[in-house]
Amino acid sequence: MLSLLMQGQFAVFLLLLIALVLSLSFHEFGHALVAKWFGDDTAERAGRLTLNPLSHIDPVGLTMVALIGIGYAKPVPTDPRNYRRASADLWVALAGPAMNLLLALVTWNTFVWLWQSGWQDQGPLVFFTLLAQINLLLMLFNLIPLGPLDGHYILPHLLPARWAQRYRHANARFGTGIFLALVVLSLAGLPFLSGLTELSRTMLDWITLFN
Repeated sequence: MLSLLMQGQFAVFLLLLIALVLSLSFHEFGHALVAKWFGDDTAERAGRLTLNPLSHIDPVGLTMVALIGIGYAKPVPTDPRNYRRASADLWVALAGPAMNLLLALVTWNTFVWLWQSGWQDQGPLVFFTLLAQINLLLMLFNLIPLGPLDGHYILPHLLPARWAQRYRHANARFGTGIFLALVVLSLAGLPFLSGLTELSRTMLDWITLFN
């Protein structure tokens, strides 16, 4: 993102930053909402059951996004002891990526509808496109089963019990280190994040409802 500022593309940088803030806020709100549905009001009591970006955005994480394109929001606090179902952690983890998918679906098809209707103002069209792709990218990124990402809560539910336990142990020991190494290598040129970006662009065709 910093390259946009260096190239003088201030408007695109601002639209991208707003889209990221909205996307991260919807993602974290999804976690908080589903945790509440399953009986845990920890996030609600912490003021996180809201779409207000000020409740979700971490200043350091947002600065990292602005500088290098990778960052984070404040993790939603939960207490699994309050869950009414054993599988609640699966659904709480899925809720963030699912919220990103829903937002991408709505914004992208709004863009397609406006485009087909002959809308001429480029500002909203660019914003909706950025918002849709960023949400798909966040969804894919958070489904990676490494370190603290949502995928590490999801994968154990898809594995046999013995393998799930081994995975949890291995991820606790090595997951965050492997994840950080992949990020650093991606910034150095490894086609990891760029591959996710290309996949998110491809997925725009998959979620198009209007022909």
